[in-house]
Amino acid sequence: MDLNLSDKVIIVTGGARGIGESIVRKLANESAIPCIIDINQQLADNLVNTLQQNNQQGFAVIADLTQPEQCKKAIDNIIEKFGSLDGIVNNAGLNDGVSLENGTYEKFIQSLKVNAAHYFSITYYALNALKNSKGSIVNICSKVAQTGQGGTSGYAAANGVRFGLTTAWAQELAAFNIRVNAIVVAECYTPQYDWWIKQQTDPEASLNAIISKIPLEQRMTLPDEIADTALFLLSSKSTSVNGEFFYVDGGYVHLDRRI
Repeated sequence: MDLNLSDKVIIVTGGARGIGESIVRKLANESAIPCIIDINQQLADNLVNTLQQNNQQGFAVIADLTQPEQCKKAIDNIIEKFGSLDGIVNNAGLNDGVSLENGTYEKFIQSLKVNAAHYFSITYYALNALKNSKGSIVNICSKVAQTGQGGTSGYAAANGVRFGLTTAWAQELAAFNIRVNAIVVAECYTPQYDWWIKQQTDPEASLNAIISKIPLEQRMTLPDEIADTALFLLSSKSTSVNGEFFYVDGGYVHLDRRI
């Protein structure tokens, strides 16, 4: 299926690794121009170099997304280079374990900056370009905003913000034919998830206990499966989809996990 993404300029925050990297690679396969905004220069440059060696397009801007001025500079650099912008995937974030019991106010606010504030900043500075292109926005969210997860007050609250922004923007930006949708991630085996599992007392047992509760096939979601859904939502094949939340999770959130 041709998704009509050829030469479309798409920003992917946190695009140098994990789910973001999968989205970048899938966009490149569709002949789009993925533009990575990430803090890790080595990973971002390595990914762009790999794409270019495969005769694919890619671009990277290094920025600390917690700093609004760096977000603005990154957007300006991308628009200056390509002259337009067709979509954004707000993806960057970290389940940082800031809890109510052991966290602090300062750590909580920092978690909101790391995991939610840049969704606003990046989209704010890109808005005029998206109005011109009638572009699409995809917000990557986590199920913890709905299901909870012990010890993650900051990350859960930040994802509540992501949910709210998706709905608010979908309504606000419909007047400009800009679509805004979200992908809700549950148990997806990313490098970050792999790191977390390995911190457990018995990593294999912990992983098996989680997998056993995933209704569909008792397996983890793969980053490429999140990426496939993101590309659909960015493409012209989803032109009537707006304000929706896609749970790419094997039924983890909505199906009865006791069965």
